[in-house]
Amino acid sequence: MSTRKPAKSVSRIKTGSFERRLSLTKAGLFAGTRMASHMATNWFSDKETREQRHRAMLSNQSRFLVDELGRLKGSVVKIGQVMALYGEHFLPDEVTEALHTLEDQTTSLEWPAIERVLKEEIGADRLAELEVDPEPIGAASLGQVHRAVRKSDGLELVLKVQYPGVADAVDSDLNAVAQLLKVARLVSFGPEFNDWLEEVREMMHREVDYRLEARTTEKFRTMLSGDPRFVVPRVLQEYSTDHIIASTYEHGHSVSSPEVAALPQARRSELGKAALELFFRELFDWGEIQTDPNFGNYRIRIANESGEDSGQDKIVLLDFGAVQSYTDEFLAPVIQMIKASYENDLEAVIEGGVTLNFMSRDWPEAVLEKFGSVCMSVLEPLARDRSQWPDYAVNSQGEYRWKQSDLPSRVAKQAARSAISRYFRVPPKEFVFLNRKLIGVYTFIAVLYSEFNGEDILRRYLYPE
Repeated sequence: MSTRKPAKSVSRIKTGSFERRLSLTKAGLFAGTRMASHMATNWFSDKETREQRHRAMLSNQSRFLVDELGRLKGSVVKIGQVMALYGEHFLPDEVTEALHTLEDQTTSLEWPAIERVLKEEIGADRLAELEVDPEPIGAASLGQVHRAVRKSDGLELVLKVQYPGVADAVDSDLNAVAQLLKVARLVSFGPEFNDWLEEVREMMHREVDYRLEARTTEKFRTMLSGDPRFVVPRVLQEYSTDHIIASTYEHGHSVSSPEVAALPQARRSELGKAALELFFRELFDWGEIQTDPNFGNYRIRIANESGEDSGQDKIVLLDFGAVQSYTDEFLAPVIQMIKASYENDLEAVIEGGVTLNFMSRDWPEAVLEKFGSVCMSVLEPLARDRSQWPDYAVNSQGEYRWKQSDLPSRVAKQAARSAISRYFRVPPKEFVFLNRKLIGVYTFIAVLYSEFNGEDILRRYLYPE
């Protein structure tokens, strides 16, 4: 959830199924008419001109539809954001680029509407125990966050308040958005797209299930209670309901803040190591992974700052609404691919990809080997063999420079230069979310400008004693 001050507010959100569907249907029909007109007039152009015009039209269509989604807010916007993050295998680039702009929308709901929700959910007497700041500290598509102080003891807490009606609108909104994309001719429906759409539906229902998120928050707090590198808020059940999560306020700085950037190199590297190890614990030990890579879900608490008596820099973990549980059946071949990459066993990497069903033994051997090599290159900062590291990715102590390595861009270029895109299958939905998480972890470490070799950390999980 964004923690920027919302630039504007609204008095209500359209959550009625009829008015939301009407708005989306009108937008889809208008966009579909524009697309049909474009296709008719574009028919007699040469191929290159048709391609250029088609891309431009897709971009214009996408921006128009995103503007319409943004006006509705609620789960429609969240659905668009999820599609932007995880839809690269199903949606045109122009669509995902436009959908990403939804992440910048921070319109909040005005205080009287939020106050009504609080009174209805926890009761006027309970609410009277708190001094709530009417100005939200964060606003997102599904709800907003307000700071509060408990009058009896001065405890600082935050109230995450879900917008009225969004939980009930998830299914109708998702169906409407999917239909809008179809009517506007921005996507082709098929079994893979439909499966992915159902995964988005499940994710959305988890996102609005605040009881589940509260339980998950407490579960992670328990699992990390013995690790001084992490802080997880404590849920206050007495102020929590189906549509409100009350938790302790945990202070910290943005990951990209000047205060964090000013930390000595060694301390930033330790924070990066902590982030990497947390991912490995989620993957290897717990089978439960926070899949939302949004940096708004993290804060850095700097050692010995005002109000902090610990000499340890810490990562504050916020928002557990996007935690996914993975089966051993799925995780086993994923871990096999990681282990095989570490051991430089290309054939075992390919076998894992085939088991996960995004590689096929029907492909030419050269394509399989290239795809396997691309997968292996993702583990570059964790590798045992460092001879292939670019000079600019290594500091004078032989440590990997996560930011300067530019690894994600190099991997993408390596894949683009090969022929694998012609053969690539849509990976299983679980892998899409896991891959996004891995990119998020790498980016988190890179933003910290951490410099360290990840091999020792990985080895502890690959070969536990």
